[in-house]
Formats: sequence, C-alpha cells, structure tokens
Amino acid sequence: MSRATFFTILVCVCLSFAAICHAAEKSRLIANLESGKQQTLVTYGTSLTDGAPWVAELQSALERSYPGKAKVVNSGRGAMWSGWGVENLDQRVIEKKPDTVLIEFTINDAFLPYNTSVEQARKNIENMIGRILKANPNCDIILMVMNPPVGVHLEQRPKIKDYNQMYRDVARDRKLLLIDHYPNWEKILKDEPALFKKYVPDGIHPGAEGCKMVITPEILRAMSIKGGK
Repeated sequence: MSRATFFTILVCVCLSFAAICHAAEKSRLIANLESGKQQTLVTYGTSLTDGAPWVAELQSALERSYPGKAKVVNSGRGAMWSGWGVENLDQRVIEKKPDTVLIEFTINDAFLPYNTSVEQARKNIENMIGRILKANPNCDIILMVMNPPVGVHLEQRPKIKDYNQMYRDVARDRKLLLIDHYPNWEKILKDEPALFKKYVPDGIHPGAEGCKMVITPEILRAMSIKGGK
C-alpha cells in the first residue's frame, strides 16, 4: 500500500468516526430541556415553514417529552426569501430571545423573479447567523434544506441545488447542524412518483401527510428528540 493510499484511508476513517460521534451528541436544546431549563425554538423561513404542519408537530413532540418546557415560535412567512429574512430578523427572531433557531430560505432564494444570486444568498444567511450569535452566543442555529420543487416550480428555480449546496457548505464551515430533507424527498420522487405527488400535491408544499411521514421524523431524528426515527 502506498503512503498516499494509507493516508487517504486514514482520513476517511477519521471523518467517519467524527460523523458517528457528532450524530450521537445531544443538541444543546435537548441537553437544556433534560436539565429542566425553559427553551424557546424559533422557526424562520418561507411558506415551507409558515403554516406548515411540521411546526405544530415539532411543538407536540417536545411537549410530550418535556411538558411545559419548550415553546416553538413560527416566524416564517410565505413567499419570502433571505433578503426579507435579513430585514425582519430583529423583530421576528432576535426579539423572541431564542435558544434555538431553524432557518430555511433556499427554496425562494432560488426563485428567478427574486434575482438573488447564490453569493448574495450566502451573504444573507451569514448575516443572520452573525446577528443571532451576537445577541446570544449560546444560541443553536440549525439550517434546513427542504424538498425539491417539481414542474413549473422547478422551472422557476432551475439552480435550486446550488442554493441547497450553499447551505450545506455554510453548515460545514460554521459547524452548524444541517437538517437535509432533500435526499429523502428525492428518493421518493425517483422511486415512488405517485407517492411524492400525494405528499406534495401542488409540486412544492408538502401537505399534512408529507410533513408527518417525511419532514417531522427527520427533524426529530436529527435533533435527537424522542419520537424520531
């Protein structure tokens, strides 16, 4: 075995071990709840958050496991993107004094009429992260990549994968938790297109069943909340 091959294998093993250890760690939210501390979690994003059933399901899961200890505030708004997120961050997020913030805006940053480049979208999410941490250095920030759009919604977002990858890159660079729903949805779309249509009837917004079966379980699993897969 060459020295280069040996070091390549060693790096892969170390990265795999680190990933396993990271996955086994409890989030700060769960650690605080288990110690009896009150926690506020703010969800911030587009119509995939505003009015989405998964937010109420997340609140219910937390209430079952930690009665009276966790409050979920839905600060999302339909048809908005990260530019709006930057402008409204103080009122809709920071003033709520969150302990944890879940953020998703890529679906509308990629929307052609909004004319937001990947570079500008990254500046916007970095702006939000920096201001949240300035207000509360102990706040957990979680980035979310949502479901793929299809049909006309994909036509209006031809580079959605670039925006999603940007979130993955930011999460990696800043060592933030990333909840990436895209692979789960992409597998359903590829293997069971009829089921995808049932779960996402309008081609972009998961309905109640889609949230219950796909989105909420992944959030609970990623955040180590009881009831997750």
